[in-house]
Amino acid sequence: MSNPASRPGPDPEWEAALQQLRRQPKAQPQPFFYARVQARLAAQLLPRRAWLPGWVRRPAYAVLLGMLVLAVSGDGAALRPAAAPGHYTSDPTDPPAPRPAP
Repeated sequence: MSNPASRPGPDPEWEAALQQLRRQPKAQPQPFFYARVQARLAAQLLPRRAWLPGWVRRPAYAVLLGMLVLAVSGDGAALRPAAAPGHYTSDPTDPPAPRPAP
């Protein structure tokens, strides 16, 4: 165990600094400080009407909604089977071009 008698004494400069700090007056808040803090907290608690719903302000939901809109807004070309190459004509009244013999 440590021997308290062998410990060095406190440094006189530190002791003087601590005594000077102890003599300082206690810090006091400015007048009406707590009233202003309470008013600010009360103002923050008031419900604010957002012009966007809460789920739209989250990026993941916004991206999901955008992907859904893109998927649904198409003309359905991705769902139809591809036509044979000979079926493309410039005029719909023209008969289809003959297929080459295999």
